[in-house]
Amino acid sequence: MNIMTFIRLFGGLALFIYGMLLMGNALEKVAGEKLEKTLEFMTGNLFKGIALGAVVTGIIQSSSATTVMVVGFVNAGIMSLRQAAGVIMGANIGTTVTAQLLRLDSSGQIGQSLFFQIIKPSNLAYIAVFAGLLFIMLSKKRKAHDFGEILLGLGILFVGMSIMENAVSVFRDVPAFKNLFLTFSNPIFGVLAGLFVTAVIQSSSASVGILQALATTGAVTYSSAIPIILGQNIGTCVTALLSSIGASKNAKRAAMIHFYFNLIGSGVFLIGIYTLKALVGFPFWSLPVTKGAIANFHTVFNIATTLLFVPFHGFLVVLAERTIRPKKECANDTMALLDERFYTTPSIALDQCRKTIIEMGAKALENVRLANNAVVDGVSPDLESFRNNEHFLDRAETRLSQYLIGIKHDELSEEGHKAYTEMFHSVSDFERIGDYAENLIDQYNEMQKRSVAFSEDAHNELTVIRRATEDIIALTLECYRKKDYSLAHRIEPLEEVIDLLKETLKTRHITRLQNGLCTIDIGVPFLEVIHNYEKISDHCSNIAVYVIESKIGSKDFDPHEYIKRAHEGITEEYKFYYNFYADQYYSMITSS
Repeated sequence: MNIMTFIRLFGGLALFIYGMLLMGNALEKVAGEKLEKTLEFMTGNLFKGIALGAVVTGIIQSSSATTVMVVGFVNAGIMSLRQAAGVIMGANIGTTVTAQLLRLDSSGQIGQSLFFQIIKPSNLAYIAVFAGLLFIMLSKKRKAHDFGEILLGLGILFVGMSIMENAVSVFRDVPAFKNLFLTFSNPIFGVLAGLFVTAVIQSSSASVGILQALATTGAVTYSSAIPIILGQNIGTCVTALLSSIGASKNAKRAAMIHFYFNLIGSGVFLIGIYTLKALVGFPFWSLPVTKGAIANFHTVFNIATTLLFVPFHGFLVVLAERTIRPKKECANDTMALLDERFYTTPSIALDQCRKTIIEMGAKALENVRLANNAVVDGVSPDLESFRNNEHFLDRAETRLSQYLIGIKHDELSEEGHKAYTEMFHSVSDFERIGDYAENLIDQYNEMQKRSVAFSEDAHNELTVIRRATEDIIALTLECYRKKDYSLAHRIEPLEEVIDLLKETLKTRHITRLQNGLCTIDIGVPFLEVIHNYEKISDHCSNIAVYVIESKIGSKDFDPHEYIKRAHEGITEEYKFYYNFYADQYYSMITSS
């Protein structure tokens, strides 16, 4: 035993953890939006929450990561504490997958024929690494690249495990090493050791993997392994507890649910196991533990603890609420959706951005309606609501721009990259719609100051273009919310009809001015109002084009060329909708 032994040990550990992270991230990218929708498809059904928590954690190979996401969802107000409890319980089951994979390399698990030797994980690892590298190097398709990373991560994980096992094999006959694990037979020391190691590396899967590697020396007995495993399950709570710092009270409570679940479960198991040992004795207690036995106990513990808390999951919530005392908090802010905790899962981070952008669209539409009621109908606007909405739009644009920059591009799927680009463009367009609503309010204030009002003809004309403008915003918002490709194609024809309305109304209003039917005091506000409507429709058109571009995803897609071709009326679909909206709005102007 020398310094090289420890270099190989820690090098193997580094490869093991890196392989686990690489495989988990790649699996997450392949799952993409399905993962995010799975996590958010939460109801009051506890068993569905447990199943979803287990599935998601099985994919990303980390109960800590799942729990951090849950803390983020609770912080954003997307998930209740009772829903969070089910997901957290399931996450502890899902985290046992890694240990069960690692046990496959145990002696006696696989036959001795050439075929079975090839599929033995320690041998198959090199095939997986080679195949994964080929996929990454030779394929230009994103999905194939992600699949290559899954194979590469799986291979590196097993290579790291093999290196660790070889490195610790020299400890097999070292008395001090065996005495160390005799010390861990003391349940208190064993639990503390497992807790400390897991808290440091922040992964119970990796910590259990290290224990499985050490078990190959024969120095780890059941009496020392069981307390260590229980401590590892408590130590994995550290990541979620750290992530809840600075979060809302409910987010802190979600982290405490994870902690209490593992703490109480470990306590119950310790009491039960040592009580049974005292009463009936365990003949295997002092025997060397195997990798398979460690994996099985880890799985049994988490499943049994989950079953134990199924009828008492409400108790976990109450306990967390009593630990984190209620305190008056600000009303839920949509900006809480943009939580850095979601950076670990970029697809979810993007979905939070989309929700915030949709909220921007809703606020922009509300402000346009408030402004229209004022400037067209002369109704005194709710300025407090208007200013709150405008403040939100300004904050959201700034926050979204910062948040999007923080999302890791290299961890996004192909669909994620398209969505990322589309969102970056759409944010400013929705904010600009809000700015034009502010311009409309300014025109209203100016008219109030001068005590002027639109003529009956002008009011009737503004009512038509106002309706068309509100409709195009609503259509754009619906198209964006549903990612509806067909709705997006309806926006450009309506935008051109609004352009036509603007030019027609401008000409007619100038004629009224020339004939003395209107004064310059009201003439300028009229032209400013219809100009703002046209600009609003332009931004709606931009958003629709981004949606179409993200759907097509072609590098050859030229937004300017698309709009040009659309205006030339090349497609039958465009002609149909242009005529439809012209009949609906323009005919009302020409018939009057």
